[in-house]
Amino acid sequence: MKEQISAEKAKKRFMRGIYVNREYSWLLFNKRVLDQANDLSNPLLERGKFLSIFCSNLDEFFMVRVGSLYNDSLTAPNAVDNKTQLTAAKQLAGISAVVEKGYRDRAATYIKLKKELAKAGVRIVKAEELTPRQSEECREYFISRVLPLTSVMVLDAKHPMVSFENMKNYMLYELERNGRRMIGILFLNSSVERMFRIGGGKKAKIILAEELVKAFGSLAFPGYDVKNRMMMRVTRNADLDTRVDDSDVEHDFSVIMKEKIEMRAKLSAVRLEVDDERSPLKDFVLKLLKLDSAFCFAEEHCFDYKFLFSIGKYLPPETANALKYPPFKGAIAPDLEEADSLIDYALSKDMFLSYPYDSMSPVLELLDECAKDKRVQAIKITIYRLANHSRIVDALCKACERGKQVTVVIELMARFDEESNLHYASKLQDAGCTIIYGMENYKVHSKIVSVVLKEGEEIRYITHLGTGNYNESTSKQYTDLNIVTSDEEIGEDAVAFFHNIAICNTDFAYKKLLVAPETLKPGLMRYMDCEIEKAKAGKEGRIFAKMNSLTDKAIIDKLVEASCAGVKIDLIVRGICCLQPGVPGQTENIRVISIVGRFLEHSRVYCFGGEEDCVMYISSADLMTRNTDKRVEIAAPVLDKGIKRKIYAMMQTMLADNVKAKRLCADGKYRRVETLGQALDAQASFIKN
Repeated sequence: MKEQISAEKAKKRFMRGIYVNREYSWLLFNKRVLDQANDLSNPLLERGKFLSIFCSNLDEFFMVRVGSLYNDSLTAPNAVDNKTQLTAAKQLAGISAVVEKGYRDRAATYIKLKKELAKAGVRIVKAEELTPRQSEECREYFISRVLPLTSVMVLDAKHPMVSFENMKNYMLYELERNGRRMIGILFLNSSVERMFRIGGGKKAKIILAEELVKAFGSLAFPGYDVKNRMMMRVTRNADLDTRVDDSDVEHDFSVIMKEKIEMRAKLSAVRLEVDDERSPLKDFVLKLLKLDSAFCFAEEHCFDYKFLFSIGKYLPPETANALKYPPFKGAIAPDLEEADSLIDYALSKDMFLSYPYDSMSPVLELLDECAKDKRVQAIKITIYRLANHSRIVDALCKACERGKQVTVVIELMARFDEESNLHYASKLQDAGCTIIYGMENYKVHSKIVSVVLKEGEEIRYITHLGTGNYNESTSKQYTDLNIVTSDEEIGEDAVAFFHNIAICNTDFAYKKLLVAPETLKPGLMRYMDCEIEKAKAGKEGRIFAKMNSLTDKAIIDKLVEASCAGVKIDLIVRGICCLQPGVPGQTENIRVISIVGRFLEHSRVYCFGGEEDCVMYISSADLMTRNTDKRVEIAAPVLDKGIKRKIYAMMQTMLADNVKAKRLCADGKYRRVETLGQALDAQASFIKN
């Protein structure tokens, strides 16, 4: 039996002086997501979505982070993390304790949401709540529409074992016939409708497919007596080893990735979820999976809550709309909308777009125009995640068909997007584009487009630099910053960047861009040193940064050094923060806030100095070791003074948020920011403006 500890003991274990354990900090972030499901200032249907996001986040956490720790516990059991000095096994024990409480919290949240949905007009019922007439209706529906889409088997000499697929629901039965006992297994096809509306009327009664299986699934085993039953779902390790030997030129990396993706469903189990923890079938499954009971979690309601994204369809449109966020569409600045040519606009002045408050359309239209314009000689782009129907890909294919030189660096190791990227890589290659699958064993996470134009004998450049993916869908949901510039030195850097990717060279002296893994971290730390020297000289030293996560120990230690020197540091860290602020004598000059709201905060900004003289970068990189040391990332300077002022003002508004912001306190807890004066929701204010 592995170690089992309490949630309170886990918290103490996960905090060590100025450091917070990465996994614990992520669990605190996901708790802030769940808090949004309980925040009555959010519309009811949106709160249901936050509950679903909390659960899907946790699913990925187990597949990736717990999967990685599981691997480490086997291959390097004595290794410790560099901040809290915990082995993988100790971290796993702590995670189990914290997650156990998370399951209780999410169940309580769902019960509240169900009550409110019932008042609004949608009642979600369990099988035992059905009237005899409703039960008969559901039984007929199950037999005609659900049972044909199930797969069943019994475990015996001819059917000795089953490999439970990752993230699939199974119903297990303890069966008996003629004195002989065996295990029955029912698998529900994913094509089955998740929700069934019972009867008619103005108010909807909904029963979930899982409940139908619980009530009537035994019909799939005629002639057997059912002694026990249990619904279950297995989560498997998805932490694939994607390292390859780059000297092997005989193998196509896309083929290697396809093989590795297929392995994902067969990797070791890292979590078991059951609807009845008292069922004797639980121990049978745990033994079969070779999984410790500490990673078995009971969830009597649902293993996932994705259906809450579409529950509004059972409400009248006017009611459903009133229970959602008001509709919002990203704006297009009048000067961009009126421009005859976005190429000419970009050549004359820098363009700034802040998603989702600004529409992505100008970037898409610029690429469309580049595909047609005779001045454009080459287009090069990095791709990490794409929308399902990508206009970006369409524009690149058209450009190639018109004789432009198109190079696409497409990252096949973008976790859970590997298959999509393989599909798009094939499509782009068929159109004639040059495809590059990253560089060595570094993920290419940079967000950059390089356009080279020829006007007479003059070479000119347009470069797009951003903090988020070239993805039309996420541009409406994630906050990201984008700059399009014709700056010559940045343009030359962009051309050099793609050249270095092509020849697998990381060692290059760029003029203006900071590029990981070589120059990004040292470059940012040099600016931190400048602020430290200012403070030591009695001047005001300031550092402001916004990111998704902060885990890089060298950067954390530099921030602590700056705090000790008297530099005032403001950090907006949405997710993981391994730095503990407010520790006397060490981090008392550091303030950390996290904003979780309607949009996913995704932009990264690094700013050094005061408003008037600051040096500012936007970046694809978080301050995580995986970004700074193990990926190809870009930090781009903000050169235009007007754009710099806009970004600075946006960040100050976010620092003043007292509605969605939570502050990381010296005891390791996130608490609401005190409301002094008028309430300010930064995201809501950006929508209005």
